[in-house]
Amino acid sequence: MANNKRPTNLDIGTMRLPITAYVSILHRVSGVATFFALALLLWLLDTSLASEQGFSSVKSLFNEPLLKFIVWGSLAALAYHLVAGLRHLVMDMGIGEETFNSGRLSAWLAAGVAVITIAAIAGWIYL
Repeated sequence: MANNKRPTNLDIGTMRLPITAYVSILHRVSGVATFFALALLLWLLDTSLASEQGFSSVKSLFNEPLLKFIVWGSLAALAYHLVAGLRHLVMDMGIGEETFNSGRLSAWLAAGVAVITIAAIAGWIYL
């Protein structure tokens, strides 16, 4: 016999996920973004170290708004991934995983620290 108490609405757009789910999902997305951004950042480093002309060309590229935005996005993904990863490491040590409320608090804390760090990176790049 089929269980009649099964959920009938599985539309993900109407479901509300807890903050812990958003922090976890964004941690995975930021890891993938950091992986792909690493290729661009290594290319910029290689070009800048190859010669004096390469350094000048990379330096002039940093005046372009699109490259500034890409570098900001790459560093923002790295910063978020680092902060969320530290949260996971702390939770793996048994701190903040006792109750759902402590996990939710650590997720809000990680998100807040990440936002502050990303804002600081934006100030560093654009100012």
